[in-house]
Amino acid sequence: MQKINKTDAEWKALLSPEEYYVARQKGTERAFTGRYWDHREYGIYRCVGCGTALFASDTKFDAGCGWPSYFEPINPENVKEETDFSHGMVRTEVMCNVCDSHLGHVFPDGPPPTGLRYCINSLSLTFEPLKP
Repeated sequence: MQKINKTDAEWKALLSPEEYYVARQKGTERAFTGRYWDHREYGIYRCVGCGTALFASDTKFDAGCGWPSYFEPINPENVKEETDFSHGMVRTEVMCNVCDSHLGHVFPDGPPPTGLRYCINSLSLTFEPLKP
């Protein structure tokens, strides 16, 4: 897997200010405001920073939390996890393993078969529609 490294100026030129805030500064969009929280088309959700395939629409579910939620990534090697101690909590942050963009967090309260909920910011994603 080829890592992508860009300067801060290159990221700012590539991403919108909102995407930059979430993907590069580990921000969070407000619940129920993202373009994909209630999105139901068939396809692949990709990293906004580098286009890496992250989640398939058939793993997306309505967690009721206001962010797109998935029970597993397309390829576990495409995401990486780190412990996040921000905001007085202990959570597991999820990032793109290719460009280190912040995606969201993963929680152990999802549906079968994994029991996981990848809670992802819409601003960290692009969508590629596919034919079912």
